Amino acid sequence: MYDWLIVGAGFAGSVLAERIANERNERILLIDRRNHIGGNAYDRYDDQGLLIHQYGPHIFHTNAKQIFDYLSRFTEWRFYEHRVLAQVDGTLVPIPINLDTVNTLYGFNLTSEELQEWFAGRAEKVDEIKTSEDVVVSTVGRELYEKFFRGYTRKQWGLDPSELDKSVTARVPTRTNRDDRYFGDEFQFMPRHGYTRMFEKMLRHRNIHIMTQTEYEDVRYKIPHRRVIYTGPVDEYFGFRFGKLPYRSLRFEHVTLDKPWHQPVGVVNYPQTQDYTRVTEYKHLTGQEHPKTALTYEYPSAVGDPYYPIPKRENQELFKRYERLALATPDVWFVGRLATYRYYNMDQIVGQALATFRRINDTVPRGAAGTGRRIVPATAAARAL
Repeated sequence: MYDWLIVGAGFAGSVLAERIANERNERILLIDRRNHIGGNAYDRYDDQGLLIHQYGPHIFHTNAKQIFDYLSRFTEWRFYEHRVLAQVDGTLVPIPINLDTVNTLYGFNLTSEELQEWFAGRAEKVDEIKTSEDVVVSTVGRELYEKFFRGYTRKQWGLDPSELDKSVTARVPTRTNRDDRYFGDEFQFMPRHGYTRMFEKMLRHRNIHIMTQTEYEDVRYKIPHRRVIYTGPVDEYFGFRFGKLPYRSLRFEHVTLDKPWHQPVGVVNYPQTQDYTRVTEYKHLTGQEHPKTALTYEYPSAVGDPYYPIPKRENQELFKRYERLALATPDVWFVGRLATYRYYNMDQIVGQALATFRRINDTVPRGAAGTGRRIVPATAAARAL
């Protein structure tokens, strides 16, 4: 008899497994349908000995010291500030848009104050910011919107920015200084020996039994357990009763080149050309010294593993129907991006998992069957941060 069956060995499931094993001394069966732990953050060494991220680049950044301190128990860190360039009009320029972006693109020599005025002169008046298009054109105008955002968004989401919630482009700031870092968080690091090694240390406990290549339905009724933590797609848990929740997926093409470097930064975006959205060169991220270099090309897709919940009002309404079912399901806790149909950064997932553990610890008797709160609301991660 296991005290907990945890479905999904990504950040949400692994953090909860670690906390429950160490703090409550309870037995856990942790399963994942893939052949590895770590979820989408899984990294591995390719045939040439280069460390790559199997599911595209994962850059750790957070402003939450408690989350950074928690993960520091399981890894040493390598300081890394992520920088991204976009190929626009045949030129590589910083993204998010900053002072150097505009000066390089147009051959200007503006100051920060002049750039503010330049943006203001091109910004379009929008009475109510509702869509991703509204966010951009009301800030920097339509020309930069067309150059940097529209094509990239249409490739990434299969939809025009005018059809997507404002949250999509609101994640990318616009700067009037020369700060070319992609993120502005206080803590910006990469696990020194990779994410997989971090997960392995996190899950190294006698109370945690791991089964990969295992479906929930394979063990649901065969292996006795008292409670479930479910981090998979919430619609799948309920047999797609109300229909499938829409997601965008990705196809990854991993390439090794017989040269030391390929591009000047870790990621280059392609908003105007190519079928792929971006190219990642991992040695920038990992600091690995190697005579060859490894790249990943990302191709957005309508089919494949679920990666990005599509932020449209009707999709949230469909999720709310599943959420009501989840709240009425005893002894099952729904945690994580797929279970709550929201896009989270890695630190937010860790924060949500830690918040969930605190609720479990406060409400669930140890070692006995019982009913507790079964779904973590979207605000939990924010409160944890």
